[in-house]
Amino acid sequence: MRSLRPVLRAERRHGFMDIRVYRHTDRAAVIELWRECGLVKAQNNPDADIDRKLEVNPELFLVGIDQGALIATVMGGYEGHRGWINYLAVSPGAQRKGYGKAMMDAVELKIAALGCPKINLQVRAGNDVVLEFYASLGYASDPVTNLGKRLLRDD
Repeated sequence: MRSLRPVLRAERRHGFMDIRVYRHTDRAAVIELWRECGLVKAQNNPDADIDRKLEVNPELFLVGIDQGALIATVMGGYEGHRGWINYLAVSPGAQRKGYGKAMMDAVELKIAALGCPKINLQVRAGNDVVLEFYASLGYASDPVTNLGKRLLRDD
């Protein structure tokens, strides 16, 4: 079993990335990163998503900083039954260097420390590269049908 010690720094090939909780001053950089990574869709207003996250488990909204630049994000959640992952993003120029794994390790440890037994996440259909990434971290497809109902539209 992995240690539940908080992950403060994550090694990569050349140097370190600091992982910390989101700050209000990160907003513009976070939204720009999400845009670069193709995570902003018409139905997901990034400002509204950040505002909503800050109301629930804000300590599970993490950012990765390298040499003063925000290069990674992840939103975790736990509602008492399952943990959830949203908005894992790594700057395109910094991908495949261990940042995504470091962000996932950090948020998994924080969620596990809350007593969460299982984490779920969703990947948009056809995003095979991301599915391969999550498989390399031990995530597998569950034999379930994912259903959703939009209660609010941001577009």
